[in-house]
Amino acid sequence: MTIPDRPSVPVTVVLDAPIATRDGTVLRADVYRPATGGPHRTVLVRNPYAEQVFRGLPVTPWLRAGMAVVLQFCRGRGTSDGTFTPWRDEGRDGADTVAWIVDQPWSNGEVVATGNSYLAGCALQLAAERPEGLKAVAAAMTPHDFYDGLKYHGGAFAFGSAFFWASLQVLLETGVAVENGRPMPPRFLDVLAARDHADAALATVPVRDAAGLAEAFPFWAEWIDHPERDEYWEELAQALRHDRVDVPVLHTAGWFDLFLKGTLENHRRIPGGRLVIGPWSHMGADGAVGELDFGMGASAQSVQLEKTQTEFLIGATDEGPAVRYFTMGANAWREADAWPPPEAVPTRHYLHADGTLSTAAPAADAAPSHFTHDPDNPVPTLGGNLLLPDTRNVGPRDQRLLEERPDVLSFTGPVLTGDVEVTGHVTAVLHAETSAPGSDWTVKLVDVWPDGRAMNVADGIVRSPGDRRCHEIDLVATSQTFRAGHRIRVDVASSNFPRFDRHPSMKRSDQTVHHDAGQPSWIDLPVMPV
Repeated sequence: MTIPDRPSVPVTVVLDAPIATRDGTVLRADVYRPATGGPHRTVLVRNPYAEQVFRGLPVTPWLRAGMAVVLQFCRGRGTSDGTFTPWRDEGRDGADTVAWIVDQPWSNGEVVATGNSYLAGCALQLAAERPEGLKAVAAAMTPHDFYDGLKYHGGAFAFGSAFFWASLQVLLETGVAVENGRPMPPRFLDVLAARDHADAALATVPVRDAAGLAEAFPFWAEWIDHPERDEYWEELAQALRHDRVDVPVLHTAGWFDLFLKGTLENHRRIPGGRLVIGPWSHMGADGAVGELDFGMGASAQSVQLEKTQTEFLIGATDEGPAVRYFTMGANAWREADAWPPPEAVPTRHYLHADGTLSTAAPAADAAPSHFTHDPDNPVPTLGGNLLLPDTRNVGPRDQRLLEERPDVLSFTGPVLTGDVEVTGHVTAVLHAETSAPGSDWTVKLVDVWPDGRAMNVADGIVRSPGDRRCHEIDLVATSQTFRAGHRIRVDVASSNFPRFDRHPSMKRSDQTVHHDAGQPSWIDLPVMPV
């Protein structure tokens, strides 16, 4: 099925249409529908952000496809009544809105939901309510769980992205400046992101007290006060029951999006969906991210992502491959029947005492490596899967400045004589110990270019108690071709700030990473057959 060719569409628009929910709260939405024809399938988008941003969303492709569009402000946002509580009301409110749409004379009784980030979460949450009339969801770059992968990664608090989002919510309560269609971040975030002002950023911790957020946005304190997955997070998890989603879902992910794990997990937990993964960040999909340009063919526009999403929403759910992903390095799109590709072979690469990385088993008496972690001088965030106001500090960045630090261990493989494609889930295991009551352990996969550049590919973190000696770190996933002449590197440290908060023990500590046969440390890379 292709999108009808409608170069111009007369449109009927109703702003702030009232929609009553089951508890009597009135939400409001802008309704766009073709002025002729009908009844229409309807696209629903629910939004927790500023009015100026939301009313700038491009609705024309959906209208040209013959669909009506409902853009709704979430409870307590924009012109909607009520109080905004992150995630708690989105499923029920979304289902009530679907019921309202189905009851309208211009509706054909069919609704599809879509969005990016929080908006995509709204779509999945309402799908879990199974409202009558919902036919499909297109969800891009959104978490699968409100604890794991959103506010915490491996037990470490996702300080940078959480602070950015919470600060934005405060501005929405008090008024937000908008420039070029985007909300401007608070000044403090610029300070936080600027490496030249690291002292100012460090002065804001402990993170619970940062910039008075706990008083202005109470949920900030709640997130930090629940560092373990407890009843607080379990209750929230009931708002997104993957086992209750029974409509087709098109998932869109980015290799450098902070919700990469969330999107992949949403796809895994909801059977029968489709998946597209590009070399994109949360705020950009033009094919250039960080310090690398993956070519014109890498952009969402070149791969016709908008067309794919629109055709999916109008009902062409049986067209296209189940999985389409971009392999960096080779800079090519691949297709697969499943994710991860089952033909990938998990290949263990050991971290050796002499700083090398290889598939050779470690010696029985190999010596350990040591470094000192200083919480007052943490390893700064440089690239990765981020949502920070400094858009340059995202994606692949040259890691050599960090690798010169004494608190970063590097393990480098030999110069490759042929291409090595790594596609799938990446995990690492460290046998390591600390002199502190507890420690964070970070692992970063790096592509070393012939000119010496060391470009990060994937990374992860785990927060462990001091008596634990074996640590598994989830680097999520990638599709990266390490080209002939390049080398594969793994960097190990105990901080990545401000992407993650510093370990709450705040203790200077002696760190030991083991390499002997009885206590090996390694990274598992899913290598595609040649």
